[in-house]
Amino acid sequence: MERMEDDKPKKKLTFYLLYSVSTAVIGSLQFGYNTGVINAPEQKLRRFFQNVSMERHGEPFSPGANTMVWSFAVAIFSVGGMVGSFSVGAMVNKFGRIKSMLLSNILAVLGGGLMGLSALSRSYEMVIIGRLIIGVFCGMCTGLTPMYVGEIAPTALRGAFGTLHQLALVIGILVAQIFGLEFILGSDTLWPLLLALTILPAILQCIMLPFCPESPRYLLISLNKEEEARKALVRLRGCEDVSDDIQEMKEEGMKMAMEKKVSILELFRSRKYRQPIIIAIVLQLSQQLSGINAVFYYSTGIFDTAGVTQPIYATIGAGVVNTVFTVVSLFLVERAGRRTLHLIGLGGMAVFALIMTISLSLVKTNESLSYLAIVAVFGFVASFEMGPGPIPWFIVAELFSQGPRPAAIAVSGFSNWTANFLVGLGFPKLEELCGPYVFIIFMVFLIVFFIFTFLKVPETRGRTFDEIAQGFASSAGKPSTEPEAVVAGLREGKEPAPMSPTDKVPMVDLH
Repeated sequence: MERMEDDKPKKKLTFYLLYSVSTAVIGSLQFGYNTGVINAPEQKLRRFFQNVSMERHGEPFSPGANTMVWSFAVAIFSVGGMVGSFSVGAMVNKFGRIKSMLLSNILAVLGGGLMGLSALSRSYEMVIIGRLIIGVFCGMCTGLTPMYVGEIAPTALRGAFGTLHQLALVIGILVAQIFGLEFILGSDTLWPLLLALTILPAILQCIMLPFCPESPRYLLISLNKEEEARKALVRLRGCEDVSDDIQEMKEEGMKMAMEKKVSILELFRSRKYRQPIIIAIVLQLSQQLSGINAVFYYSTGIFDTAGVTQPIYATIGAGVVNTVFTVVSLFLVERAGRRTLHLIGLGGMAVFALIMTISLSLVKTNESLSYLAIVAVFGFVASFEMGPGPIPWFIVAELFSQGPRPAAIAVSGFSNWTANFLVGLGFPKLEELCGPYVFIIFMVFLIVFFIFTFLKVPETRGRTFDEIAQGFASSAGKPSTEPEAVVAGLREGKEPAPMSPTDKVPMVDLH
């Protein structure tokens, strides 16, 4: 850990903090599992749709109708995600972080149960409705988990802990890929169990959550329960002296008390919030429009095109690379910084997208290029996990203070799921039209996002939520009579508000 000589108790990593973070990221694991689980049993589900149609109407679906029902079952997950992510803000303000996570698991059990009983009930509609409900649940997880983890983590560990959301997500995808193998749960008889398995982590999280503390920030700033917030911090930090944390929250709370409640519309109307919300949205778009889901949804087909004899195992290999590089990012994020890693990831993905295009377009004339295609896919995935994978999820929580944070997370999550939906829906048609050159489109997006990140995104490493918010407020040209004046005299020795793009010049306004 950095600054080992600084043995302040608040830097201590306690068992209770680890337990609370681990419990929260079970939701991320479920998100990953439900993202990856639908791909392996595709042919079994299509056959099930045909059989049900035959039983009901005496004739199977036409190939076009079968594809339409299948595409709908896949895409409805993202629609649910949009709804779930957009409801996070209202939910956490009303119920708090812990109760919201508990309530969301009802949806996981309901959705998993519907999919698990679909074969028994001879109803493909149950698969579609189950996927929709699971999508709503996963949409909530993408907001709830990073928010809760960001709020309970010490400033010095916030980036590393934020990466755990993505680590759990990629482990979930990998588990789904392995369990989806024909000889495990991907068979004609066991696929309903494969889809219903998400119920188990939901039950586990419900058992563990009551022993986790409510977010101290929520307790102190939103509910004004200082004593409860202090008790939660003492347990999380493993020491009696939590005055620095309490002071930081009080300063943020004082500033918020002078602001009116921040609605979603206010995020875009106010110059103070406009820059961070645009950054948050663009970072989320950079994750989805990078082409990563195109690679994951259709990786088996890509490896097949490249001439790989057992493409499913190459896909699982990509899942392993995904997991390994997320762990690498976990250790680098507090050393290299968020902005640097995001730039490295976007740049690497652009290079590997070009290599992928070249190798896939020439593989028919030179079979040895199939190995280059595999390396390019693995490199693409590894670059994604260095920055664009984990960083957009937790940096949104860092860019906003307590007041606008729920609304900002709802908006950015909705942007992420919408882009996810559009890529999932549009990629097959784009691939049909462009062939192997489809990744050139993603390469162009990656270059645009690289330029935006370089010019506009500030470094947030090692800064408190309030310092980051102050930086944006000052860059929006707010006069000193605004609420920032309340906290202008922050404790001595604090770092200045974040600068951009390289901490040498103040952040510029976005218009």
